[in-house]
Amino acid sequence: MFGERGLDAPLEQIARRAEVGIATLYAHFPSREALVAAVLPARLAAVDELGEVALADPDPWLGFTAFVAGLFALRAQDRGLNDALAEWVAADSEIVREACQRGLDLAEKIIERARLDGRLRSDFTSADLSIIGRAMAHVINESTDATASEWHRCLTFFLDGLRARPADADSPATASQPL
Repeated sequence: MFGERGLDAPLEQIARRAEVGIATLYAHFPSREALVAAVLPARLAAVDELGEVALADPDPWLGFTAFVAGLFALRAQDRGLNDALAEWVAADSEIVREACQRGLDLAEKIIERARLDGRLRSDFTSADLSIIGRAMAHVINESTDATASEWHRCLTFFLDGLRARPADADSPATASQPL
């Protein structure tokens, strides 16, 4: 249900799909956060796998773009993961915090490799990936099966804008210097 509807899926529907009563669900998971904390690490493990594949790619730029594209493909397939990575995470769960930190550590390594290779903008950071992630979360949530290509198109715009260009070193855009 989280994958289909997001992390705000009604617990009653989750219990019904699991063929248990709501009291049984609450007996095992006293809160929504406890249930999210129980299922989210397995979903975040897929991000770890993407990161390892990206780091193993001999081409740092292709590893970076494959990681980012794969990350958003996972998010499009699993609305719960999309919500979690858009910062609707059960913050009181040590397991979830550890899984998120592993993903962040991998993302930083992938970003650093692509920056050092010279094909990713030198000013791009994991914080920027988080901002793009929040923006893409909205695009993904607004996409339907009929318009699923919308998030692909939007992601292509982002990735094209992240490619390092000779002018990037001469005149970096800042918040006070509009493009």
